[in-house]
Parts: sequence; structure tokens; C-alpha cells
Amino acid sequence: MLRVENLDVFYGDAQALDGVSLEVEEGAIVAIVGANGAGKTSLIRTIAGMHRPHAGRIEFRGRPIGGLPSHRVCDLGIGQVAEGRQIFPTLSVADNLATGAMLPRAHAARAQNRDRVYAMFPRLAERSAQAAGTLSGGEQQMLAIGRCLMGAPELVMFDEPSLGLAPAIVQDVLKTIRDLNRDGLTCVLVEQNVAVSLRLASRAYVLENGRITLSGTGEALLADDRVRQAYLGL
Repeated sequence: MLRVENLDVFYGDAQALDGVSLEVEEGAIVAIVGANGAGKTSLIRTIAGMHRPHAGRIEFRGRPIGGLPSHRVCDLGIGQVAEGRQIFPTLSVADNLATGAMLPRAHAARAQNRDRVYAMFPRLAERSAQAAGTLSGGEQQMLAIGRCLMGAPELVMFDEPSLGLAPAIVQDVLKTIRDLNRDGLTCVLVEQNVAVSLRLASRAYVLENGRITLSGTGEALLADDRVRQAYLGL
């Protein structure tokens, strides 16, 4: 569904990604793990069209998308739940959701997708007229996911979805991702909780200093001594 080949990304003279290659099969959860500063967010933002690659190729369903503007990438069916949620705090919950349906691909199913989001997150329905900035952290993450789903994506990239949330809320968010995947949504997961993300993932990649250093099934990487020592403290 998604293929990245030999991707190089620079910020000025600093190289953020160096020859990164990976594949995401339709229907999978693919985890990308690594330390802070490894290049995970740079990879997500480049796939999403927010950074222009210096070299390499990005394909979605066989179509080259590297260098396309982000609104065109979204309209092809790639959604993103950004790190830090990035909701519009002064807009209501309902208006935040409406912004997610502005893509041409999402117009026809706007009401259906809104009903789906409210069924998935009843608290958003209860607070539909409330300013998004007054929601709790967990509710804001629900809103960020819901806004993304309003765009009718076929693949969603989740960038640190549990960041700053209480443990109980983290479990709710990860369960939501698992449920969405079971309903057919393909997911790319960048998550600080390495153990949990590897348990969820059918395939995973370890990104270190802008390079892929390990890849395999989530189960295999969870058992790999290098991963256990570097990220799990075992």
C-alpha cells in the first residue's frame, strides 16, 4: 500500500533521514520505533507532504507521491494524527471535525463519518459545542483522531498518540487504534511505548540516527536482545 525507498531528508545541512526504506501492507499495523531525535517524525511529515525529500521515492498504491503538497496527499487517502494533537483550540468540537471533512474525497460521506466518530467517541458528541481547548488531554486526542477520520483516510499515521496522557487513557487510545485496524484501516504507529507498539504491530522498523537498523515482525523485534536492551531496559 505504501512504499518508501532510499529516502533522504535534510534540514539545511543537517541530514534527518539517510536511505530509509520500508513497506506498509494494506490492513497492517506497522510500528516505527526509535529514540527521540531518531527521525521518526521527519519520516511521517515527509510521507504526509510536509517536507520535501532530497532523494528517494515514496509510493502510495503504486503512485509516486514524494514532494506532493500535503493537501493532495491527504486527498489520496493518507491521514495523519500529529504529535501534540494540533487541534484548533478556539473552535468547537463540531467545527474541528468539520475541518477534517474539507477534503474533496470526504464531502459526500461527511454526515456518515461524523456519526461514526460520535459513536466511537460519545464524549465528543456530548461536548460538540464546547471549545476544543477546554477538553481534557484524552478528549483532545479523541478529537484529533476523529478529525482525521472525517477525511475518510485509507491509511493513518499516528505520531506519538499516547504522549502526555494518563496510563488509563493511553490504553483507551491504543485500543481505538487496534479497533480501527480490525475495521480495515491501515495504520503506521510511531509510539514512545515501544513494548506496546511492538505487541500491536504486524511489522516494525527500528530507526536510529535517521537510518533503519532493524526490521521484522513486531513479535520478533520484541524478543530481539538489541531492542530489549536499548528500548525496554531488559
